[in-house]
Amino acid sequence: MDRTTEDKAQVAGLLLAAGGGRRLGGRPKALLEYRGRPLVEHAARALREGGCTPVHIVLGAAAGAVRERAELPGCVLVDNPDWEHGMGTSLRAGLASLRDAGARAVLVTLVDQPGIGAPAVARVRETCREAANPAEALVTAEYGAERGHPVLFGADRWADVAASARGDRGARAYLRAHQAEIIRVDCADIARVDDIDTPEDLPLLR
Repeated sequence: MDRTTEDKAQVAGLLLAAGGGRRLGGRPKALLEYRGRPLVEHAARALREGGCTPVHIVLGAAAGAVRERAELPGCVLVDNPDWEHGMGTSLRAGLASLRDAGARAVLVTLVDQPGIGAPAVARVRETCREAANPAEALVTAEYGAERGHPVLFGADRWADVAASARGDRGARAYLRAHQAEIIRVDCADIARVDDIDTPEDLPLLR
């Protein structure tokens, strides 16, 4: 693959890992234990092994502890001081951090979905790589009839995605407004989208 093709195909990874786990009694989601290690490590590994580069991770709650405890080689850690105002602030911070990364698209995942691994990341990423213009791509995973993560945005869309990101809605408003342009990729056979939101969800980490 020549340099031109490599540049065209470059997809960055963006992991939103700032949540404070309010419904989990204030346990930061990034530090929840999964297979003996912080959950953020699993989510970051999925992006790296799925072919994303660079990988940026947005931290918020207990950012210092995450930096101290988690092993995140090769990742760029981005602090979001406004994390308490919702996931939209983390999406904006992450997109801003990628402005000069040279990527044509970004693939976004959430730290609290341990059922999404490298296979789903790779499948969504590959759809973008095959697009005529990756910078205009808009791709989501699909589970049954529902959209889910990973979600991929071509770089030409980042400014509008950031402008629409408010509260805990993230990119929902943008996706709703552009649903006719979305390429949906079935990932139900290789991933699950259960969120770790409440104590009742913690068995999903076993």
